[in-house]
Amino acid sequence: MNTHLSVLALSAIIIASIGIAPAFGQIVNPISVTTDKTSYEDGDIVLVTGEVRELLSGTPISLIVTAPNGNRVILDQLDVGLDKKYSTEFTVGGPLMRSGGTYTIEVTYGSQTRTAETTFSFAGSSDSGPKETKMAVEGTEFMVSYKITGGKLISITPDVEANSLIIAITASQDGSLVITLPRALIDAKMGDQDDTFFVLVDGEEVDFEEITTSTDRTLTILFPAGAEEIEIIGTTVVPEFGTIAVMILAVAIISIIAVSAKSKLSIMPRY
Repeated sequence: MNTHLSVLALSAIIIASIGIAPAFGQIVNPISVTTDKTSYEDGDIVLVTGEVRELLSGTPISLIVTAPNGNRVILDQLDVGLDKKYSTEFTVGGPLMRSGGTYTIEVTYGSQTRTAETTFSFAGSSDSGPKETKMAVEGTEFMVSYKITGGKLISITPDVEANSLIIAITASQDGSLVITLPRALIDAKMGDQDDTFFVLVDGEEVDFEEITTSTDRTLTILFPAGAEEIEIIGTTVVPEFGTIAVMILAVAIISIIAVSAKSKLSIMPRY
């Protein structure tokens, strides 16, 4: 009899436990995030995976990777599959992820109530990255210093009407452009205070990192494979030297015509 009662009691406990336990495979938090390893070496690929508890139709996941110094080095948006899972990957090292230390990955799904984060350690990059080089800005006397990965910089042209610089590139893969812009060439000001540049990659606005000094502003811009044009829009840009040359030429021609006309008049016989 006691044996039967024990069996019945045990069965009741099991059934009750099943009733209050979450469904198998269901995550407790609104969103989760993890990496395939906790530490990486230069050139390693970081695999980021996660899962959401509920699907939000048409809502992507915002992913931010923050460096040890607090700079945001990766900004991305990820689609969630019908299985409620997502994934992405990136390579550590290069100009944006050169410093060793602890990096933070933060994901947000729809609102700040659906966030999660994880960290990984990076040993640091021994490679100093691409060499800095210079390119002349077309139609001006300015030389601009830059470093580029994943592509090649073709030309830099000012657009006076738009107060912008048009940078033509070829991008064989996802990459970055670190470019130092003299304030005398292009700047963004709101009164006496620095204002924010607008940066477009193939017509789409993108985020960027910036370091400023009293004489120049250095921008770090990420671009995808296949990108062809980066436009940096400020509030002032140096007039194209070519435009000035045309104006000077026009004034010179008018002056020559005026002088010639006057000379002809002076040698005309008077009756």
